[in-house]
Amino acid sequence: PPAPSGLAATLSRAWSARGPLACALWPVSLLFGALAALRRALFRTGLMASQRLPVPVVVVGNIFIGGTGKTPFTIWLVQTLRAAGFHPGVISRGHGGEGAVQPVGADANPQQVGDEPLLIALRAQCPVMVGRERAAAGCALLAAHPEVDLIISDDCLQHYALQRDVEIILFDTRGAGNGWLLPAGPLREPVSRRRDFTIVNGAELPGGIGGTPYRMQLAGQVAERLLRRDEQIALSALAAQPATRIVAAAGIGNPGRFFAMLRAAGLRFDELALPDHHDFLDQPFARLDADVILITEKDAVKCAQIEQLKNDPRLWVVPVSAQLDAALAEHIVEKCRGRSPA
Repeated sequence: PPAPSGLAATLSRAWSARGPLACALWPVSLLFGALAALRRALFRTGLMASQRLPVPVVVVGNIFIGGTGKTPFTIWLVQTLRAAGFHPGVISRGHGGEGAVQPVGADANPQQVGDEPLLIALRAQCPVMVGRERAAAGCALLAAHPEVDLIISDDCLQHYALQRDVEIILFDTRGAGNGWLLPAGPLREPVSRRRDFTIVNGAELPGGIGGTPYRMQLAGQVAERLLRRDEQIALSALAAQPATRIVAAAGIGNPGRFFAMLRAAGLRFDELALPDHHDFLDQPFARLDADVILITEKDAVKCAQIEQLKNDPRLWVVPVSAQLDAALAEHIVEKCRGRSPA
């Protein structure tokens, strides 16, 4: 597997503790924190403009840089709010997207709209709009889908130009790292930052993250052939085939989470950790000696649009679903109903 870049690996190690490198960068983090606080104050006082949409807005994001499981949580949230009687839509920046406001259809190009918004559109079956300016994306979504009565803004926590009614912050088992802001630590904002709900993606609840956390578990039980998604095999059945050579590949923010889930299902495999949002145009599977290659849903939306990959019979997708406390769903629904559409 390709090793992470030297700088990324060095910073990742430094952010887990308050060692020499983190301490050397700490003065810079004070400046970063001061600038971030000033920006928040300018929005709060109205000196920088922010826009309120005519429907409730729920923001899902993280203060820990990198992936914490926002996409499966957003899919769960869409399904939860729909079951409660809402008609939710989703807006997102769209990693790697062009920045222009545009809808995300089932046949959208992930290079243009981003892999995560496309996965949300496919899995949650709800209207999705992407754009650098989230308020403009929200207005476009409401104009195109007048039935939408609540908007979930994916990965928009620091985008203060859009006003919000509910804020949800996700962590994983890394918690807040060393607790310092960038570049001395992994945090975009301090853990003291206000929020309505705190979610931890993982079996253990780390300390020092603020709020009263709810645990989220990502569960996957089957693999689906990329070529024909209706063809499935249980992970337990795959684990019972010791002669099958398996490689697990992941181009997500924290590939270790995907690998840990597969190991918990009893699978033995070689790991291929790829950069987050990897585009797969370099054909990373071409020379792999494997009978089965297990990939994430986020990677599958890109592989399915690449001719050489979508027809590779070795590729199997492992869909995951977020599992959360029913009490959390009730609290979020109550909070959303507390701010009715205008």
